[in-house]
Amino acid sequence: MPIEEEIRRLKEERRALLLAHNYQRPEVQDIADFVGDSLYLSRKAMEATEPVLLFAGVRFMAETAKILNPEKTVLLPDLKAGCALADSITVEQLRTWKAEHPGAAVVSYINTSADVKAESDYCCTSSNAVKVVGGLPPEQEVLFLPDMFLGEWVRQRTGRKNIHLWAGDCPVHAKLRPEDLQKARAEHPGAEVIAHPECGCGSATLPHVDRILSTDGMIRYAEETRAPETLVATEIGILHRMRRMNPGARFLPLSEGAVCPFMKEIDLEDIRRSLAENRYVIEVPADIASRARRALDRMVAA
Repeated sequence: MPIEEEIRRLKEERRALLLAHNYQRPEVQDIADFVGDSLYLSRKAMEATEPVLLFAGVRFMAETAKILNPEKTVLLPDLKAGCALADSITVEQLRTWKAEHPGAAVVSYINTSADVKAESDYCCTSSNAVKVVGGLPPEQEVLFLPDMFLGEWVRQRTGRKNIHLWAGDCPVHAKLRPEDLQKARAEHPGAEVIAHPECGCGSATLPHVDRILSTDGMIRYAEETRAPETLVATEIGILHRMRRMNPGARFLPLSEGAVCPFMKEIDLEDIRRSLAENRYVIEVPADIASRARRALDRMVAA
């Protein structure tokens, strides 16, 4: 039996919903029930009637699904699927930072651990970070974490002067530098350039980028664009979906090296074994989950 057919059979037997992030392997995206960014997948998890949620993504995504759906079984097929950006701040570091800025609102990017979310006032994704921060009282200090490039983009978009940024980054996005963008522009002079706000090439070189877009924004762009060629500055996994949505356009990576090893940990065999053997079940302590839920509910509602 082909592995794809076995996965479909196991999903039906287990009454499981398979959620996959845009950066996953192409074959994983193709077998998933829903593919999208963190906000979209969080909403789909909350709408699900299935008792089992299998998350083809990274650990913080599976934790988020569990916090939002405490009664469901949440599976992460490979525990090595972590996130360097989420690891760039610990809950102890956040508590120290908060003590240095009493009264500040803490806005945590969804790329954080459950215990960091529990110490936060709001969560956000790249698609609604500007809306979340922009909705706070203008006189209130804001601690934005952990991605400094996304935070700088939010600062520029909102015009806030009282936003403090944690010095963290996504290694994949951070290594996409202005010089890479300039080289790609020279090689493809007629191409449009779209960049994720986590990119090191983004906020520093805005005049050279046509659009700063979240992963969800890039998918909408792919559906609508009439540009014959587009350079895409983010993890290359998203290109599979963009090309399927608009086969008449040419989508090129700004860098072929923009590959997240954590997002590529999960393969079809991992998914098959996860469904067959109920591994690996993600749990979040109740006290952490209840506090993190407040910040996540605000994210989903934004």
